[in-house]
Amino acid sequence: MTRLDKPLRREVVVGDQPYTLTIDPDGLKLVEKGRRKGVELRWIDLVNGDAALAAALQASVMASR
Repeated sequence: MTRLDKPLRREVVVGDQPYTLTIDPDGLKLVEKGRRKGVELRWIDLVNGDAALAAALQASVMASR
């Protein structure tokens, strides 16, 4: 198995909109192409079952900006 020691970036199309998915040792981040801010999810939150809570909190914070 290959260890994830540096960021891995891939383009993903959701609907008609392109996004950049970055997977790194800390977690993953999904950002609309051409933007800097997106949704982040840490591996520890995913493993602990806090992923839904973390994603909902981050979405609410981004919506208020």
